[in-house]
Amino acid sequence: MTDRHIAYTVTLLEPVRSDDAERIIDAIRMVKGVADVVPVVATPEAYWARSRARSDLLREVVDLLNQREGDR
Repeated sequence: MTDRHIAYTVTLLEPVRSDDAERIIDAIRMVKGVADVVPVVATPEAYWARSRARSDLLREVVDLLNQREGDR
């Protein structure tokens, strides 16, 4: 037996103004089987999380490059 999907999460690359997002929301609603589209409003916490993730990733890349320099 195969699993049944009940929802998908779509993450945008950048925050989009709500008035500009209407076309995106309308397009998703046109997909067969979509019951509803509920936007998630950007909060300070979302910006903090994104900044923190970017900083952590950058730190990992720098550490990796420093390790490779030490191997030479």
